[in-house]
Amino acid sequence: MPIRRECPWNLPDREATPESVFLNRRALLAGGAALGAGLLAAGGTAQAQGISSWFGGSRTLYGAPEEDPSHKLYPVERNPKYTLDREVTAEEHNLTYNNFYEFGSRKTIAKAAQQLKIRPWTVTFDGMVEEERTVDIDTLLAAMPLEERLYRLRCVEAWSMAVPWSGFALSELVTYAKPLSGARYVRFETFLDPEMAPGQTTGSFGYPWPYVEGVTMAEAMNELSFMVTGAYGKPLPKQMGSPLRLALPWKYGFKSIKSIVRVTFTDERPVSFWEQIQPSEYGFWANVNPEVPHRRWSQATEQVLGTDERVPTRLYNGYAEYVADLYKDMDGEPLFM
Repeated sequence: MPIRRECPWNLPDREATPESVFLNRRALLAGGAALGAGLLAAGGTAQAQGISSWFGGSRTLYGAPEEDPSHKLYPVERNPKYTLDREVTAEEHNLTYNNFYEFGSRKTIAKAAQQLKIRPWTVTFDGMVEEERTVDIDTLLAAMPLEERLYRLRCVEAWSMAVPWSGFALSELVTYAKPLSGARYVRFETFLDPEMAPGQTTGSFGYPWPYVEGVTMAEAMNELSFMVTGAYGKPLPKQMGSPLRLALPWKYGFKSIKSIVRVTFTDERPVSFWEQIQPSEYGFWANVNPEVPHRRWSQATEQVLGTDERVPTRLYNGYAEYVADLYKDMDGEPLFM
């Protein structure tokens, strides 16, 4: 008989903050600690300010537009297994406090990110697969079992939030792609369009565009790995990585690549975007660990966006029960950078 285990972060659904409550909160975290090399931000302390100037009198200005063809799919049913030990972060914070270097190095890129053209949008599956193919995003969405999950997100910059993501398990995408048995890694790639995304222009910080990330096949098949297509009961806003991004809640946020256009199955470990830029600070694994500091700041605590709280960071961001076994017998690997 199956034994039901309570997740360490679970709380009853009735205790999760209703959308009607957090949508009415009028605060925005802006600022942060001084920007430096690498991710250009250290410390992660955020300060509140009013949001009227951001939204121009309209709360939905930088939210998911109704003209998104997928808007009728949402909201989707919440999976009760994935809940939180903290309040969901107000939507306004997520809409206006973003890392999306394709559109600029500051957090305030919501307006600039509206240049992102999300239709037409295709995703290519290639590499070690039975058959390489390119599919339209709406065709892909129609083939996937969508659900909502409440996940924590921990940025390497030492701030955190809690998000109601909509989407589907990464394992479903792997099954859909039909990889060959020899594939050991999944490589993700975002779009490349310097005319649309000014951060990708030649010479912009010398970054190696397009953005690339990767996970092992074992990580990809873990139940927590999630492909995000929406948030807060709506299609994913552009500044949050529309129309398709990754969520790996036990890893630092830079692993959760945005606006994916290519998924490649390979037997060679991908070299990720930040790993290429500064391998001594940003590694392939990037698992959260409070006892392993960044080279320039501590990871022992995190600033919870939308609050005055600074709370202790948890190993694997509190998801160790479900992922720690992935990393057994890996002595010598820098698992926590």
